[in-house]
Amino acid sequence: MKIDSHQHFWDYDPHEYPWIKSDWPIRKSFLPPDLKPLLDKAGFDSCVAVQARQTIGETEWLLQLADQYPFIAGVVGWVDLQSEAIEKQICDLLHPKLVAVRHVAQDEPDDRFLVRKEFLRGISVLAEHRLAYDILIFPKQLPAAIELVRQFPAQRFVLDHIAKPFIRDGVVEPWATQIRELAKSRNVACKLSGMVTEARWHQWSLEDFRPYLDIVWEAFGEDRLMIGSDWPVCLLSANYPLTMDIVQGYLEQFSQPVRQKVLGTNAAGFYQLRLD
Repeated sequence: MKIDSHQHFWDYDPHEYPWIKSDWPIRKSFLPPDLKPLLDKAGFDSCVAVQARQTIGETEWLLQLADQYPFIAGVVGWVDLQSEAIEKQICDLLHPKLVAVRHVAQDEPDDRFLVRKEFLRGISVLAEHRLAYDILIFPKQLPAAIELVRQFPAQRFVLDHIAKPFIRDGVVEPWATQIRELAKSRNVACKLSGMVTEARWHQWSLEDFRPYLDIVWEAFGEDRLMIGSDWPVCLLSANYPLTMDIVQGYLEQFSQPVRQKVLGTNAAGFYQLRLD
């Protein structure tokens, strides 16, 4: 069982996806029939689809895709966690394949957005609905993330893209120290994803990633790491097989049972995926 724990779908509209720049090759639609051959060729059985827009409508659309395409094992959607109606929003969306929610906190001007009172109130209702929360941040927001996960020890959190360190510049600190601190909270897992777009686009080498992989491996260990492509965003810097080979190549130093954890078992367990 191999699971791509992080990828996106979108039916491209320039007004809906303003963050996609006009000269980027991902300025088009990417749908399940586009991903399935890539998964098959790479030997992956299923995937987790993650929101790319902060709308309830997109969450509903992703869940419809998951109903239509069985290889979509889970959906990380969006709800307004700061809304007083958060409980109703979640109840209206509940679906066997809704496994987590996410907010694009990296774009919030307040570096302490994750510990705002209204946001914390929203996080507090997720566990009772068995939903994880995906943390999407830049390194400067790691201190707030550390505070967040400590306040909710019963809540499952998944750090996206190893918190986007400055790989292109080879900068490790203070990211490394803060990653180790975050990982002390056992309720947090980490996705080995999104690294190629933090490196020099199409000019990176495997050695660029090793220091960062070593640090997250030391911090989180074999039971709390999961592979993810961040497709189609990864196409800005590498194709799908090259992206996945970064982590799979790193894992060759470990035994097959350890590799299997990172390649699928951990994602299935942490997201509580209902796999047939």
